[in-house]
Amino acid sequence: MTTLALIGSGNIGSGVARLAVAAGHDVVLSNSRGPETLTDLVAELGPRARAATAEEAAGAGDVVVVTVPLKAVPSLPAQALAGRLVLDTSNYYPQRDGNVAALDDRSTTTSAWVQQHLPGARVVKVFNNIFYGHLPELARPSGSPERSALPIAGDDEAALREATAFLDTLGYDTVVAGDLAESWRFEPGTPAYGAVYFDPAADASGAKPGQAAGMPPSSPTPADDVRRVLAAARNEGPVGG
Repeated sequence: MTTLALIGSGNIGSGVARLAVAAGHDVVLSNSRGPETLTDLVAELGPRARAATAEEAAGAGDVVVVTVPLKAVPSLPAQALAGRLVLDTSNYYPQRDGNVAALDDRSTTTSAWVQQHLPGARVVKVFNNIFYGHLPELARPSGSPERSALPIAGDDEAALREATAFLDTLGYDTVVAGDLAESWRFEPGTPAYGAVYFDPAADASGAKPGQAAGMPPSSPTPADDVRRVLAAARNEGPVGG
């Protein structure tokens, strides 16, 4: 059993929390507004979940998911995250985050930039390329023929192995895209971002007959398909997708 901490409990964070509780892990939730704003989510998740401040969550987690807007990364509790396995879901959107010169000129990647702000943490990029609604839909038990894979990237080999083992419990295989310098391969604007998990049988509107509008239908995406789109990525085009 692992204690999963979340710094940020929005769509992706709450989705990961639900998968973690279903897998038998304890969960510590936090956000920027305070533990008292997470009462409903804690109640939904049940006795394995509790709310805390971001610093308390960072100190409690064996694995910590950081899922906040990139502009909030400099305010993260870096000291409390030292030594932790940090799963970073960040994407860079200049219109939301403000411009970061090193990301605009591609001299670094989003998660490498996060690693610079969390020098003692062991950062692994994951969860940034999947639509939050698809995250619970595509989770499957180990060995399922419909198992999907998520790309991951990191500079620490042990952290990559630990992330792979943890993601396996949540219902996903992994494909290592490389180190953090290669993590652009599944960021916005690449073939691995979002659409790789869309159902190819859906019509041009992204919907199947009878399906609610606004959420493209998902389709199981095995590791070989993820490898293919990672290899096809090109580091060009508008920054932030």
